[in-house]
Amino acid sequence: MHSFSLYKKIWNSSKNGVVVSYYPILLIIFRMKFRTEIQIEPSKRKIEHNDSIFTIGSCFAENVGEFFQKYKFKSMINPFGVLYNTASIKNAIEFTKNEKVFTIDDLVFHQSEWHSFYHHSDFSHHESEIILQRINNKFKVVRSFLENVNWFIISLGTSFVYRHIEKDILVSNCHKIPQGNFQKEFLSVQENVSYLSELITLIREVNSNVSFVFTVSPVRHWRDGIHENQLSKSSLHLAVNEAVNNFDNVYYFPSYEILIDELRDYRFYAKDMFHPSEETIKYIWEKFNENYFSEDCQTLVGKIDKIIQASNHKIRNPKSDLTRNFAKEHINHIRELEKIYPHINFADELNKFSSLINENE
Repeated sequence: MHSFSLYKKIWNSSKNGVVVSYYPILLIIFRMKFRTEIQIEPSKRKIEHNDSIFTIGSCFAENVGEFFQKYKFKSMINPFGVLYNTASIKNAIEFTKNEKVFTIDDLVFHQSEWHSFYHHSDFSHHESEIILQRINNKFKVVRSFLENVNWFIISLGTSFVYRHIEKDILVSNCHKIPQGNFQKEFLSVQENVSYLSELITLIREVNSNVSFVFTVSPVRHWRDGIHENQLSKSSLHLAVNEAVNNFDNVYYFPSYEILIDELRDYRFYAKDMFHPSEETIKYIWEKFNENYFSEDCQTLVGKIDKIIQASNHKIRNPKSDLTRNFAKEHINHIRELEKIYPHINFADELNKFSSLINENE
């Protein structure tokens, strides 16, 4: 046997006895693992389908939040827009909890519109009264939701923040105001710990029963610099670890590790090569589902998924008896689920199936 060759001994049964054959391992690979799977510690407290879910933070919070909405959880997603850092998230919740009323003094006028440094540009408007109405109404809606929320899911994106020099405040959105008006800063581990601790305390002053899930967004902030991005994510990881250790019912979900360490390859990314692809987001959602949902909740989500798929099914012959029976069958299925889970809203699916029946009459 050649000293640089490896062989696998394969025993094959035959009628005449045992045949021994040798094959190079380099050519035939048996049961090899091509990725390292992240071992996720299941949460002690489980999410039920009738729980209220609040997701806030980076764009990854929106990705996950959209699945909660798709599967008909009572949920709220980033009501103030995307927030990337611990300071911005803490400020948003502090304003909500303290029922702050924004005035024109809290706004800035730029490029013919009024803006809030604490809100997404979706709130912006050329009339100050309109943006103030949007902001203050949103605070009331969020405050009401927080009073009954069961789970608070927070996706952290970066430790870098921008301070408006004149106002001396950390902003959530620069609104394309010239860079010279801001000073870039880095939040240390201790600063991130402080903001997260304040955040948890603020929310539990409104609702003591809430559980938290923190995750660090796997999206790399390349513009900050690749080394700087690593430092930024590291500060967040260490801060979240402190929060998990210091508070009850606070968990960490490893979305960062799943993409960076388990999936790794660029085929799991979107075209920009920074954001996860749709399939990757779905994979991470399924991992979350497996480890944070109760068994009943997982089963129900599976049933809801089948109904959604059926309602989106492309009908080739809308006026056939087959289509009519298909629609009736799924309406009956929905009615049965509604008896058991009256909190679920199947209005969209019922309308689709009912329209198929109406076309046959």
